[in-house]
Amino acid sequence: MKLTGAGKIAIILLLAVAAGLLYYYFGPELKIAESKNVSTIDVQNDNVNVTTTSAKMDLPSESASNLSKPLVNISGYAWNAQSGIIAANGGPRTTQGSLMEKNGINLSLTRQDWLSELRNNQMKFIESFDTGQDFPAEGSAGIMIMGDGAPFYISSTQQALDEKYGKGKYNLKIVGALGKSVGEDKLIGPVAWKLNPQSAKGAYISTVIGDGDWVVLVNWAAINGIKVNPDPNTYDPDALNFKAAKNDDFVEAAKEFITSQKQGLEYELKVVKNGKPTGETIKKKIDGCSTWTPADKMIFDELSGVTDIISTKEFNNQMPCVLIMPDEWCKKHPEVVTGILKASLEASNQIKQYDEWGKFASGAVAKTFASETPEFWNKMFKGYTETKNGLPINVGGSQVMNLADNKMYFGLTSGESSRYEKVYNQVSNYLKDLNPAGFNDNVKAITPYAGAMNLTYLSSITGIDEGTATTANYDRTASTLVGKGSWQINFATGNAEIMSSSFKTLQTILNLLVEAESGKIEVFGHTDNTGNAAANEALSQERAKAVKAWLKSRGIPENRFQAVQGKGQSDPIEDNDTPAGRAKNRRVEIVIKN
Repeated sequence: MKLTGAGKIAIILLLAVAAGLLYYYFGPELKIAESKNVSTIDVQNDNVNVTTTSAKMDLPSESASNLSKPLVNISGYAWNAQSGIIAANGGPRTTQGSLMEKNGINLSLTRQDWLSELRNNQMKFIESFDTGQDFPAEGSAGIMIMGDGAPFYISSTQQALDEKYGKGKYNLKIVGALGKSVGEDKLIGPVAWKLNPQSAKGAYISTVIGDGDWVVLVNWAAINGIKVNPDPNTYDPDALNFKAAKNDDFVEAAKEFITSQKQGLEYELKVVKNGKPTGETIKKKIDGCSTWTPADKMIFDELSGVTDIISTKEFNNQMPCVLIMPDEWCKKHPEVVTGILKASLEASNQIKQYDEWGKFASGAVAKTFASETPEFWNKMFKGYTETKNGLPINVGGSQVMNLADNKMYFGLTSGESSRYEKVYNQVSNYLKDLNPAGFNDNVKAITPYAGAMNLTYLSSITGIDEGTATTANYDRTASTLVGKGSWQINFATGNAEIMSSSFKTLQTILNLLVEAESGKIEVFGHTDNTGNAAANEALSQERAKAVKAWLKSRGIPENRFQAVQGKGQSDPIEDNDTPAGRAKNRRVEIVIKN
């Protein structure tokens, strides 16, 4: 790994355990004393139909642009969510007739699948800019990564910048979103997990610990009230356990799962209970895998009896593709930043409306990534469902974001709050609570959401059709169970007034309800058996209504609630004969259905 500047040591520490392919944003291991429940909730499927709002534009040519403008380089993963910016550019370099050319932008797009090198590229750019080069030839002015990885990336890189140049001289900012994952990142496992998530307790799952696929897995565990054991060196029979993928490679995660299942390969693990070693060991096969496209296809091709359990199709707001740039350079060249965003979002709007633009984008993606065929990228962009070994499976799925999508997602539309703020804050909590790659030991502070954003350029875009934002569809009755979790919400004695001590829990629920926006919600209030049964039922009804009211007051729409009901003492989950059991029975249950 090659790094430059005084921040080298800090970054090396952060990435020392991630020397392999870091496709997302975390390191390979989590250090945590014991398995724990992680606060997360809710899922969704998008209605991706888009109303035609603008005339079809001419496609760019394949001939190189003759634009005499300084070259700007942006780099990112091989990811279909970048289709808009790539189509706007006509491919890896700006072409004649492209939207970038029309906006006066001379852009180079480069593929880089290593997070460490994306970081290096941005550091190199800033180093050259600091010497007085206005448009540095080295490095990348912008990088494109998963938005749920931004708290880690920005916080750790910001520390390196502060150490090298002094606090606050250079600051990284998110300037907009280009697209998002809607299905390609997923948990794959036995059909039984889909029918009964509790049957996954004690499972051993291969994944790149800490990445976006892992977050999908942890979210699923949380909505179903299942503990997670992030330490890959131990095994907790009451939790989900993780096998750290070789070289932190999502493809290796899939290969290890396949090998373990087909050859019966077992791993010896130390058993823990409540965070304490039992002195026992156990041998376990890998039971499932959390990965992303095309590794999901590999698994479905090789193994029978497995299906996709949960994905970013449900957690649809979790993983945007964000553009991160140095704020000081952006302020010096606002017309460039605005032009890049304007062209990208206008191309995205065309892709959302016209299949011809979608096919062109897939061809440009194949050239930019120097991988596969246009047909492959187009199929994976749209995502598809098929039957394998008698089971329905879902593969791929990405979405581009137009200007209307951005305004809604970042809360720039009247009456909308920032969806991304909820994502950013939730992942920030994961960094604090789970300490991936020794984050808390090596990074002094998490950059707060407000400090990570500059939406000035997005807000200043004019002269294009904003398009129609993709919105959730609630005009249906949801029947498929996705998650069922119990939450300890404290109320004042004998009434439905929510105590302030529960606001943090409710905020977590809200964050994740927004992160997975269109899943239908059922809220059930429960009591212990103390007192009169009829009175308990009435009280539990009022408490369920109070939770609904709290969520509604913070933007969850009425038509998302499918049921709100009090069940009183009729459905205990623990023995009412003990104080601890009664406490657990006094709960609010949230069920998510698609």
